[in-house]
Amino acid sequence: MSDLKAKFDEAVNFIQTGEGDVKPSNELKLEFYALYKQATEGDVSGKRPGMMDFVGRAKYDAWEQLKGTSTDEAMQTYIDRLEALKG
Repeated sequence: MSDLKAKFDEAVNFIQTGEGDVKPSNELKLEFYALYKQATEGDVSGKRPGMMDFVGRAKYDAWEQLKGTSTDEAMQTYIDRLEALKG
């Protein structure tokens, strides 16, 4: 496993378990979601959720904005965002 992948997995675990005093805003949670999806699945696929699915649509749109971002770049950005949040 690469060093980047190991750091990414640690960051994901940190966010998912809610360790420490780090409380990301909903906007930042959405950004972490999109970066995670881009890093683990690549470009967004499937149909955009309907107008009444506000959460699904927001997630889809956030992920779609990262289209073309490489896996490594998405992982590094995820890690960097978490480090900035930790201060």
